[in-house]
Amino acid sequence: MGVLNVTPDSFSDGGECFDTETAVSHALRMAGEGAAFIDVGGESTRPGAAPVSAAEELRRVIPVIERLRDATPAVISVDTSKPEVMRAAAAAGAGLINDVYALRAPGALEAAISSGCAVCLMHMQGEPRTMQDAPTYRDVVNEVGAFLRERTSVCRAAGLPADQILIDPGFGFGKTVEHNLTLLRRLGELTAEGPPMMVGLSRKSTVGKLTGRPASERLLGSVVLATIAALAGARVVRAHDVAATVEALKVVAAVRGEPQ
Repeated sequence: MGVLNVTPDSFSDGGECFDTETAVSHALRMAGEGAAFIDVGGESTRPGAAPVSAAEELRRVIPVIERLRDATPAVISVDTSKPEVMRAAAAAGAGLINDVYALRAPGALEAAISSGCAVCLMHMQGEPRTMQDAPTYRDVVNEVGAFLRERTSVCRAAGLPADQILIDPGFGFGKTVEHNLTLLRRLGELTAEGPPMMVGLSRKSTVGKLTGRPASERLLGSVVLATIAALAGARVVRAHDVAATVEALKVVAAVRGEPQ
């Protein structure tokens, strides 16, 4: 999954794809490098990020999704928590809703079901503006797993088909470096049963704290973490650096004896 932030303030690439032409060009480049999904986001969810209005989010993402719909066979994902954006994005051509709030906002679950899109349900402790203030867990793996199971059950009970659900443990969303590393060490416990798992580790602050590198120089660390996650059973890897990540995942597939 290639990351396409149509924002001025995302943590590693804010402003780089803020206009439609640049965003579409970058998305097509990632698709050409092997991205099976393009994740279009119009609101930053970095720690401390300020929210944007639904109207502004729509203004940012809908023209991009409309342009990409017929320009690439990649599945277009919309990274949003707002029901009105989910509905408009689906109408514009999105096939996946990637929601950091796991469809907990009022009306989000209903909007997702009516859209016909697949969904990705992510775990987050707190909300973006404050999630990194003081995240605490008794057992981060068990608590994240319980949350994802509960949200999956709620969605299925509401009528969302099981084969349209992905889950995401939410690396970096209300978690310390040690929480993230614990989740990664025990990721197999979360991937062993239930829906397929997506992970997003690319360029995150954990990589920076482990390597001492700024966001723009975290390629190697990001690819290593993506490789570890894939070996533990993650099925979708969300990445900024698509070409290098695709190469790593080809090697993982070969080691696991799976089709490329």
